[in-house]
Amino acid sequence: MTLKIYTKVGDQGKTKQVSGKMVPKYDLQIETLGNLDELQSYLGVTIANLSDNCQVLKDELQKRQKELYQFQADIVVRRHQEITPDKVKELESRIDKITQQYPRIPAFILPGGSPTAANLQYSRTLARRAERSLVELNDKKQPISPFNLEYINRLSDYLFTLARYANVLDGYQEIKSK
Repeated sequence: MTLKIYTKVGDQGKTKQVSGKMVPKYDLQIETLGNLDELQSYLGVTIANLSDNCQVLKDELQKRQKELYQFQADIVVRRHQEITPDKVKELESRIDKITQQYPRIPAFILPGGSPTAANLQYSRTLARRAERSLVELNDKKQPISPFNLEYINRLSDYLFTLARYANVLDGYQEIKSK
């Protein structure tokens, strides 16, 4: 017997939380988890489409995908805390190291450049959306660890930094917004 992928539980616009409680699919926790899932999935798209020059980024992007699984568990499982200050510091350290690999920008730049950089810029916007829903969840319904809030904020900075680095690796000149 094969296991069916569909359960029909959500056919009426509700879904079951880990606790077993049925909530509307627009519930703040469900929305936040969906935004994190979208980010994690788009990182998969980014990885699948890395340029030859950017293959060096594959392992660290997959690491971020795994951290996003942990992040989601931190939200839904009581007393689960995998995102720690060390993970935030690791992102900051990586941002600092990568930033040394390209010139300072004196103005805003247009998101894009190489296909890898464009995918990373889009991932950055998905991280910001996930952050907004996480903050709303924290403010209105469920306390979120400060480490998770710091991590998601730093993750978008990291993705911006990685996008700029991808342009360097691929030899693309960034375009100023003005």
